[in-house]
Amino acid sequence: STGMAATIAVITSTMQAGDHCVITNCSYGGTNRACRTLFTDMGMEFDFIDFTELANIEAHLKPNTKLIFSESPANPTLTLTDLSAVSALAKSRGLLHACDSTFATPILQRPVDHGVDLVIQSTTKYYDGHNMTVGGAVVAASPELHERVKHMQNVHGNIMSPQNAFYTLQTAKTLALRVRQQCENAQAIAEFLERHPKVDVVRYPGLASFPQKELADRQHMNGLHGGMLWFEVKGGTAAGRALMDSIQRPWSLCENLGALESICTCPAVMTHANMLAEDRLKVGITDGFVRLSVGIEHKEDLIASLKASLDALPDELADEEAPRAAAA
Repeated sequence: STGMAATIAVITSTMQAGDHCVITNCSYGGTNRACRTLFTDMGMEFDFIDFTELANIEAHLKPNTKLIFSESPANPTLTLTDLSAVSALAKSRGLLHACDSTFATPILQRPVDHGVDLVIQSTTKYYDGHNMTVGGAVVAASPELHERVKHMQNVHGNIMSPQNAFYTLQTAKTLALRVRQQCENAQAIAEFLERHPKVDVVRYPGLASFPQKELADRQHMNGLHGGMLWFEVKGGTAAGRALMDSIQRPWSLCENLGALESICTCPAVMTHANMLAEDRLKVGITDGFVRLSVGIEHKEDLIASLKASLDALPDELADEEAPRAAAA
């Protein structure tokens, strides 16, 4: 059982051959791949589109549309979807709205309260928080949907092992404490990066400069905006990779997120390497895109490590990539 098992259960319980889904063009790489290959080969149809404008979603609905699939905040760009507005649109057309809310966790956002029908959580991330397990969960807004998902879970054999379930039940007890600390640290780090002269762009929903700040404040609870952020350094790909190659502890360079430890990731060659390059660039995931999953260490230590790596970058590094897509 994994987060992808939860996603597979949602899609197979709501769609069949000949059905159409409108899905965000920026999602977890595994979700994108499953829709492009597995489900397309099974006769399902998907439109990967920008979810920041409701009119764009509505324009892509078809007579055979059965599902609207959002991810908010999106991985890795943190683009938000107005869940209440999309849910209202789905209900007006007799469609289902599923949302992957892994980045938010229920501490920040409860999509069912916004009318979402099915909520996906990869418990591998924040629920676990200690790099011990993999798992996924689906929250259904109605008993009927719950039974449909449970049926597909049973058919696929996507059952979490008893030991993993036990660990997840234990780690979930500290979820609220961990997420609050991660949010506090992420806010401080985002503010530091925004001030640093070698940083080109920073995106974090808690920053006043965040393009969807009004939606973030309205949709996220308790004044919290998550432990994820991303940035690009001046000099593009070469500079971004130099930073990731030189970053020191407490940061780790790896693919996971949501853990107690702070993690630095290069989505272009790690989490989103299976996306088509053109699709990746369209949503702003360049080769120099740096994703941070902020842990619970002392924020002063995390900032000091980032500062050392940024300060050590040459003033000018040739940007080897093609002109980048507009940052999401």
